[in-house]
Amino acid sequence: MVPSRLIIVSLYPILILTSHAIINAQEPLLYSCLYEGNYTTNRTYKTNLNTLLSSLPSKININYAFYSSSNGQNPNKAYATGLCRGDVDTSVCRSCLTNSTNLLTQRCPYQKGAVGWDDECTLRYSSRPLQGIKKTDPAFAIWDTRNVSSDIDGFNDGLEALLEDLRSRAVEGGSLRKFAAGNADAPNNFETIYGIAQCSPDLSDVDCSDCLVDAIDRLTACWKKSNTSRTVISVVASIVVFTVVLTVLLIIFISIYFNTRKEKESVESAEEINDESAESLQFEFETIRAATNSFADANKIGQGGFGAVYRGRLSNGRDIAVKRLSKYSGQGDVEFKNEIILVARLQHRNLVNLLDPTKQAHLDWNRRYKIIEGIARGLLYLHEDSRLKIIHRDLKASNILLDATMEPKISDFGMAKLFAIDQSQADTTRIVGTYGYMPPEYAMRGQFSMKSDVFSFGVLVLEIVSGQSITGFSKENNAESLLSHAWKKWREGRATDIMDPKMTAEGSIVEIMRCIHIGLLCVQENVGDRPTMASVGLMLRSYSVSLRVPSRPAYFTDSATGSSVPNMFPRKSRLTKSNQPQNVTVPVSQNEASITQQYPR
Repeated sequence: MVPSRLIIVSLYPILILTSHAIINAQEPLLYSCLYEGNYTTNRTYKTNLNTLLSSLPSKININYAFYSSSNGQNPNKAYATGLCRGDVDTSVCRSCLTNSTNLLTQRCPYQKGAVGWDDECTLRYSSRPLQGIKKTDPAFAIWDTRNVSSDIDGFNDGLEALLEDLRSRAVEGGSLRKFAAGNADAPNNFETIYGIAQCSPDLSDVDCSDCLVDAIDRLTACWKKSNTSRTVISVVASIVVFTVVLTVLLIIFISIYFNTRKEKESVESAEEINDESAESLQFEFETIRAATNSFADANKIGQGGFGAVYRGRLSNGRDIAVKRLSKYSGQGDVEFKNEIILVARLQHRNLVNLLDPTKQAHLDWNRRYKIIEGIARGLLYLHEDSRLKIIHRDLKASNILLDATMEPKISDFGMAKLFAIDQSQADTTRIVGTYGYMPPEYAMRGQFSMKSDVFSFGVLVLEIVSGQSITGFSKENNAESLLSHAWKKWREGRATDIMDPKMTAEGSIVEIMRCIHIGLLCVQENVGDRPTMASVGLMLRSYSVSLRVPSRPAYFTDSATGSSVPNMFPRKSRLTKSNQPQNVTVPVSQNEASITQQYPR
């Protein structure tokens, strides 16, 4: 009999969630541009790599679907490996590798190393040897948000037994093919669990076993963490993808048959936000409409990528800020739920509360310095001190709110990304954020990490000190960026020239100069040259910590010679007719507003 519902979740380095994605995207669902340098000035390496990649699909072993080779001479030698899933035929394998080669070189232009995972194959190329070398990076964790509702131990036991059997048989596969497939019965509402495990055949038996054990450990840790008794949703197993790049190909197919009653419960429950703390944050639309006076223009206090922001007041007298999705916005319920759940789970005095009121006030240097410190504390909490490890990805002036005591609050977590504890970076093809605050590796290649937030923080520091907006700054008679202008003045020993003149007599010159120095360190073009937020906090707290000399910043423009690095953000006119920054007034964040209407620069 045909089951009433069949859900198949596939798990392996080449991750495909639905066939629809393959048909429409025709690209690896996961890829990573590796930090091995680039070949923009090295034509020899590019030639060697292109020759190697173009020949790889045709040389793949017909019987064992694996190929590893190199081309050229050191130091310009290129290496590549290709591995196809153990159950696909040769034509599918070669087609997959050809498609992956084309797309991976497009997604990671000029990069010496990259890896991509498609449905039927994995491709990796590098400037370093790959043959027979165990690789366990990069790693990704992905799981279904629905959970086992009954007999969790029975399900876990069945899945663990299957994985161990697959590991053992894959390791024993020999030097030509390390592949195993199988299935196991599961209790109660589950009929069958299917799985496939595969290692790159050039690995030793020991390395293959180690990789699979590591992958299974991550897998089991993920689903056991997710399988809680709190949810009433019928099950699709929580799973993890531990990609071990060509070294391990781990596939889990979980087919789950639901009866009609369970299916109905699952559909109804899937619409709920899967977080208990979010339940108390729900309001009736009429309550919000009344609080904002029907979203009156007089209540509008900001505008961002999501839509307009309105000030409101609940019937109990509590002030609120309401974001209303614009029909022209590129964001939606994914970003909305992301922000709600993250903010609900985070607690720190420098992170905005969901119902946090914000007032207007003029800011002198002492207040600006406290704001810099507060933002630094908030970011450090996100990166290192909270239960979650979060990259904000959209830190900018309009997302820093001030409460009634001028305490800064980091807001707008719609674009934030949750990292695994041991994860240091990630890649994306969907670039979101605000130009000017984006570091070059993210704006140009989609690579982001904690150092991305550090870059944005550095921009904020220079804005706060100068009273100028990153997107509105330009020197008279040229198109110099704020970062370039600040660095050149600092190099010339004239850093005081960039200070907001309204605060010169109010604050400590030494303190201001140190903030400029820290800001320049944070906006370095090279990711590795930027400090961590922990280091930034120490620099701000202790003058005994020496600061290294910064190199020129990202997006540097040299107005004297006319040479420049391509600018990533638009130019605007000066902020005031007198070409002098004014006292700063701060309401709730308003994107792209002038400095006198927004936030201290």
